[in-house]
Amino acid sequence: MRITLRQLEIFAEVLKSGSTTQASQKLSLSQSAVSASLTDLEGQLGVQLFDRVGKRLVTNEYGRLLYPKALSLLEQTGEIEQLFKLELGALRLAASNTIGNYMLPEMLAKYRHDYAGTPLELNIGNTDDVIKSVLGFVVDLGFIEGPCRNAEIITQSWMSDELTVFASPNNPLTQFQLTIEDIIQAPWILREKGSGTREILNQILFSQLPDFNVNVAMELGNSEAIKHAVQHGIGISCLSRRVVREQLQNGSLVELVVPGLKLYRTLYLIYHRQKHLSNALKKLLSYCQ
Repeated sequence: MRITLRQLEIFAEVLKSGSTTQASQKLSLSQSAVSASLTDLEGQLGVQLFDRVGKRLVTNEYGRLLYPKALSLLEQTGEIEQLFKLELGALRLAASNTIGNYMLPEMLAKYRHDYAGTPLELNIGNTDDVIKSVLGFVVDLGFIEGPCRNAEIITQSWMSDELTVFASPNNPLTQFQLTIEDIIQAPWILREKGSGTREILNQILFSQLPDFNVNVAMELGNSEAIKHAVQHGIGISCLSRRVVREQLQNGSLVELVVPGLKLYRTLYLIYHRQKHLSNALKKLLSYCQ
């Protein structure tokens, strides 16, 4: 069966107009084209949709049966066309934990305010999870805390982020001036392997003293768990300043300052090399700058 939407459109118009002549004028088609389309549709269905009474077409039981279904299909088609004219397709994003929980919400709220009709999906995981989602076209855009070296992915610098080392107020390290050796040898609570924060710490902090083995007291999968563990004195940690800003302000956590030590990283936006950046995605990106 090869029924087309155009045939259903012509059928519906003939039924409403009562004749092929008026339907042809409404649809800007020749009368012969309208008649041929209607005849072809009836041939495919194996029934007559109209009784021919002289030059008039009178809808019969088959036409009345088809009409509401044809209208439903035509209305749904119109909705689909309008959907993509307005580019209201759901935008699928993935972000690593820090970005997804602490940076994107404010930006996405502004976007939603201006484009309330555009559905948004945000999946949060570690950097490896985000990269896999982009590679598999599960999401349109990814936001990660470390560079991606996969040749299939376009990686763009997105934002600078400051990391801070912190401890419980009762930790002895808060009582004297620190060196890099002091903090590296302390018990650490770290994100799991595969997270961007863990990779950056390996690169810019722990690599400064390669002869020391990092004392990993615990590995945890999210920043909130790490903050609570540090508050209970299990060890020290390092996260984005954005993540611990509130706790540093209220004194439930204390920053461990090492003279000369500055921990900055670049956050990245990624998408698949073969991904088409629609206007909707470009608009979203403008809110994320």
